[in-house]
Amino acid sequence: MHLSRERIAPVAAAFGAGVALGLSGPLAGKFDHPVCAALNAVFAAGWPWACFAFLVGYVRRSRIESALLSSSALAVGVVVYYVFKALSPAAPIGVEVTGGPVTGSLSGSSSMILFWGAAAFVLGAPVGLLGNIARTPGIGGLPFRLVVPLIAFYETSMRLDVETRGQAPVVVATWHVIRFAAVVAALVLAAHTFRTWRRAARDHSEASV
Repeated sequence: MHLSRERIAPVAAAFGAGVALGLSGPLAGKFDHPVCAALNAVFAAGWPWACFAFLVGYVRRSRIESALLSSSALAVGVVVYYVFKALSPAAPIGVEVTGGPVTGSLSGSSSMILFWGAAAFVLGAPVGLLGNIARTPGIGGLPFRLVVPLIAFYETSMRLDVETRGQAPVVVATWHVIRFAAVVAALVLAAHTFRTWRRAARDHSEASV
C-alpha cells in the first residue's frame, strides 16, 4: 500500500498541475484587467507548456516514467485548455456582453482539440525526457537545463518581430519581460553550473594533494 501511494501521488500531482495549467489561461482571459491580460498572453504561448512537460520529466528518476508522464499530463492540460475555451469563450476585451454569459460548444472545436491534444502527447515525451536528462550534474547537463529559457527567448522574439501590430501594450510588454527573464535565467543557470564545477574541481585537486 505504501509503495502504491508513492507511485500514485506524483502521477496525481502531475495531472492536477496539468488541469490547473489548462484552466489558468482561459480563466485569466475572462477578466478585463492588465494583470489578467498578461497572464493570458503567457499561457497562450508555447513555452509555459514546454516548461511544464520539462519539469514533470525533471522530477522523475526513470526516463521512461518521465516521457510517459510528461506526455500524458501535457495532453490533459492542453485538452482542458481548449475544451474550456470552447465551452466558455471569453468576450473580446472592452466589449460589453449583453443577454447573458458568452457560451460556446465543442462541435466547432473538436478537431482542434483532438489535433492539439495529440500533438501535446507526442511532443511531451521528448521534452520530458530532456527534463530528465537535465538532472545530469555539472556541465554535462547544462545544455539540457537551458532548453526552456532558449524556447522562451526564441518564441517571444518571434512574436515581437511578427505579432506586435494590433496587440495591447500590456501584451507586448509581457513578451519583452519574458524575453529578458529568459536571458537572465540562462545566465544564472550557466554561472551556477560553472561555479559548482570549479568548486568541485578545486576540492578534487586539494584532496589529491
